[in-house]
Amino acid sequence: MAEPVVRIPDAKVALSTASVYPESTATAFEIAARLGYDGVEVMVWTDPVSQDIEALRRLSDYHEVPVLAVHAPCLLITQRVWSTDPWVKLQRARAAAETLGASTVVVHPPFRWQRQYARDFVTGIWRMAEETDVRFAVENMYPWRYRDREMLAYAPDWDVTKYDYRHFTVDLSHTATARTDAMAMIGRMGDRLGHVHLADGNGSAKDEHLVPGRGTQPCAELLAGLAGNGFDGQVVIEVNTRRAMSAAEREADLAEALAFARRHLAAPSSAPAPSSGPSPSSSPASAPSAAPSAGTRPEQSPATRSPRTGSSGARPS
Repeated sequence: MAEPVVRIPDAKVALSTASVYPESTATAFEIAARLGYDGVEVMVWTDPVSQDIEALRRLSDYHEVPVLAVHAPCLLITQRVWSTDPWVKLQRARAAAETLGASTVVVHPPFRWQRQYARDFVTGIWRMAEETDVRFAVENMYPWRYRDREMLAYAPDWDVTKYDYRHFTVDLSHTATARTDAMAMIGRMGDRLGHVHLADGNGSAKDEHLVPGRGTQPCAELLAGLAGNGFDGQVVIEVNTRRAMSAAEREADLAEALAFARRHLAAPSSAPAPSSGPSPSSSPASAPSAAPSAGTRPEQSPATRSPRTGSSGARPS
């Protein structure tokens, strides 16, 4: 039997600036630097700094923390950020990613009331993807629930694997809220899975975004599978720290989430990892059906990388 080896994957672990809310985008860069994250994903929202490419570049340079992804302003609270036209929002997100050196733009499927946008969304995303090297990674969402009622708020569908997109983002808090089988969804995404929002959930009607390991989602299993498959995309910690009683408690949660991601991305295996990560395919039929291999959820522990020195600042969700 081959001796187990520890794989060091190409995947980078980034901090979503949404994870420090109600602190600011600037604080997210500071914390990412201090804890040793590989970079940040900028959530473009109502914080003016998140909308200002030059301000983001200065923060990135000052803290020596690269911007690895840009989350387009797709939330209800960002309906007027970077225009009311959703295609203009995506064009500006792409321009921001290109200017900042980010490889990915994360985008949600349209709301159902955005009828024309929803009608053209699949073909429009393909068209935009063909105009740039930046990945447009469409994120899985969930039905909205209130008591015993369910509303399908997204179109063409909250389950993005039903449609032909070049790249996907999987969000494990969203799979929990949707009460869907996360590993089955990841299997349907196949080699088009290009981006991960790592969080946890317990199946609540609310989108919980718990620290990984504190809910029921297969966070460890997903990461172990990515390690085994040579995943070279990005794993983004996108957790809710609004209930933290202090800055120190918030930072401890973010350190714990980082440690969880790194521990499972370096999962031992009996065979060497592939030399390259997944390549995009052009249709759902070409995506492999096998889900990533299982891993074990460990005890929680602090971050293992050496801290870096940052300076002050302060961000959304």
